[in-house]
Amino acid sequence: MAALFSVSALFLGIALMMLGNGLQGSLLGLRGSLEGFDNQVLGLVMSGYFAGFLAGSLFAPRVVARVGHIRVFAALASLASAAVLVHSIFIDPWVWFGMRLVTGFSYAGLYIVAESWINDLSDNRNRGRLLGTYMVIQLGALSAGQYLLAASDPSGANLFMIVAVLVSLALLPVCLAASRAPDFTEPETLSFRELFLLSPLGSIGMTLNGVVNGAIFGFAAIYAQQIGLTVTEISTFIAAIFLGGMLLQFPIGRISDMINRRLVITVVTFAAMFAAIFAMLLPEPVTVQPPHMTEARNVWPLIIVMALFGGFSIPTYSLFNAHVNDRVPLKKMVAASSGLIFLNGCGAILGPNLTALSIELTGPVGFFITLAGIHGLIGVITLYRMLRRPAPTAKQQVDFVAMPVRGTSYAVQLTAEQDEPDPDAPSDEELEIAAEPGLEAMYGMPDDTAVHRVDDITPKGNTDGNR
Repeated sequence: MAALFSVSALFLGIALMMLGNGLQGSLLGLRGSLEGFDNQVLGLVMSGYFAGFLAGSLFAPRVVARVGHIRVFAALASLASAAVLVHSIFIDPWVWFGMRLVTGFSYAGLYIVAESWINDLSDNRNRGRLLGTYMVIQLGALSAGQYLLAASDPSGANLFMIVAVLVSLALLPVCLAASRAPDFTEPETLSFRELFLLSPLGSIGMTLNGVVNGAIFGFAAIYAQQIGLTVTEISTFIAAIFLGGMLLQFPIGRISDMINRRLVITVVTFAAMFAAIFAMLLPEPVTVQPPHMTEARNVWPLIIVMALFGGFSIPTYSLFNAHVNDRVPLKKMVAASSGLIFLNGCGAILGPNLTALSIELTGPVGFFITLAGIHGLIGVITLYRMLRRPAPTAKQQVDFVAMPVRGTSYAVQLTAEQDEPDPDAPSDEELEIAAEPGLEAMYGMPDDTAVHRVDDITPKGNTDGNR
């Protein structure tokens, strides 16, 4: 409890920030659709946030290291607040794209400040709890932010002002926090080639997961508006996705700790695919007005299916992160996860544009065609990798930790450090040796399976372990 209290001001700031972010993402898609923006144009506009977020993840740490946490948080929150207001002044897709770049860059820096602060204030006893609380706050605030859409007419400027106010208010608890600002160090890096060799499935899976997340964040509101949902129904439609992910993330994660994690990834990603297909086959919830009866709409089947979709889809981000951590040395976990976040961001840039193309070709149902197709591809690739590489041993498998949907490498530090090393598990050096190319010729086994067959290459007599 003491740890939670020490970061309570920071968590309050994050909650306000995510309320604004959740409202803004849906508002822009809805407003752009109302303004008659073409689907391809909307895809480009919505992808701007992810491009900016990717740039911010790369460059914001250097600014934080030079200027300090609180000053950077204040500056970026002010910049994000101003960018929101520009959207309401200039109804132009190119201006909106530029402002989405600015917003994405700002939020990446805000996340970096928040997550590095949480990491500095945590220890081995409470890291998992703090990160879990952070994840719940993120998804909960994103869900709650959707219902602010009904606070005013989306065709006016009031909702943009509400977003700006929320982001500005996030400054107060952070700047007035009594806890000290943490020392800041930039995370180490890992080449993409080395990351792919360590975990091909993790690299490909996180990229495709980014495509799914980009499609959801970029086009959920646009799809809902195009099939004729009311503003309140649009809010519920999107909120159900995040709430489903928040509720099922922990149970799915615990199951993945007990059995082959790739089997869990396969099951949940195919479950998400079938949920998207089922949603595709549901009749559109159009208004029905029989004689002498009040207006009736049945949107709940779609809402329930979206909650199930989010419950199965959103945890795959954390599952892939845990899968990669199962297969890399401890000292490379943060660097590997930083690379995964970059790949996920690249996929997220593609997501809105791919969804826009799909909707252009097939109509609104293209939203679910994209989601179902990408999840099906993830499932097939995971099954293929299960045939090529054995599952890690119990000693090599790390504990699952729920990750925020759009986090940075500083959230990953909480997962990499939450457990003390197992003294009976293979050392980092053994894992690195086992992952070296050429092991097929040296030990008669393919490189792809080497990293999890450490016992086969450990010299006889070395049974004490040194991790």
